[in-house]
Amino acid sequence: MKSDLHFSHNELQEYVHSVFGYNYHAAEQTRMQGGAQKVIYKIHFTNGFTCLLYIWDISSNYFQDELLEESTFKNSYGSSLFSMNTVFLRNHGIRTPALYDMRNGRNGFEFDFALVEYIEGQPAESYFQHPNIPDKHALFQEIGSMISTMHAIGREQYGKADDDKMKEIPCFKLKQNDAINALCYASKHIAMIKENHDHLLHKLAQLESQIRLRSHHHFIHDELGPNHIIIDHKMQPYLIDIEGAGFFDLEHEHSFLKLRFGEYYRYFEQENLDSARLSFYRLCHHLSLTSGGLKLLHRQFPDRQFARKLAAYHARQAIEMLSHNRD
Repeated sequence: MKSDLHFSHNELQEYVHSVFGYNYHAAEQTRMQGGAQKVIYKIHFTNGFTCLLYIWDISSNYFQDELLEESTFKNSYGSSLFSMNTVFLRNHGIRTPALYDMRNGRNGFEFDFALVEYIEGQPAESYFQHPNIPDKHALFQEIGSMISTMHAIGREQYGKADDDKMKEIPCFKLKQNDAINALCYASKHIAMIKENHDHLLHKLAQLESQIRLRSHHHFIHDELGPNHIIIDHKMQPYLIDIEGAGFFDLEHEHSFLKLRFGEYYRYFEQENLDSARLSFYRLCHHLSLTSGGLKLLHRQFPDRQFARKLAAYHARQAIEMLSHNRD
């Protein structure tokens, strides 16, 4: 993985001049930590302005091997998806950072890049322990309302915002295939997953067999954890890392929300969700996150402790689902 800067100072200066004008002089670019599929730099300017520089560089993507093989990854990476979903969400009143400029494979660089609004604030998870209970309650109500508004956007076919064509297979089949691949990978590296491989495969098939076809899908983020919601100084939430967003089963999102938000999932709860889908997608998430954590660990992701804990926790949760039906 690349660790050096993608732009020299002169290259960056030329770029920001072309976007913002000659009154904007980049003082410093700092690489931010945490991204698994794109690189993000924070750009400070001498006039006090700050923005982000997004880089979609396949050589810096920790899941580059999966991009052409698994639907989970090929549908959640790329500047085109980011640009499209930014416009789509903002047009529907969903807050997400503004896109100032996008360059897709131009100017002689081997990667796509963009200048994006910097939201000064903290991720939603930092408010889990917020001492002011009324303020915390109001914030998570606002987050829940924003997500409810997004989920209310619906259409018949699943897929990206610009793809409403009829699909050959239902969307849950895609996730089943990804989960099988994840199970295969995890079985090679975690003893208890290997020992229970056939049981987990059977459980996955059993849960999938209980799902009935439907003809309506909702717009979801696809990986909506509290780290993907930034709260600004006005206590307003913004969605980030939106490349994977699209129309899909609502239960896919809700099962993930329940995993990631814990007791704060109550702000997202919704009636009339399909319990069969919730259980199925929960197991899919556990297998995917087990495999994903392992791959980050094996591919030298900087936060190795996070990757190790991620894989171990979700491996245990997947095994637990063999004996308990959990929504």
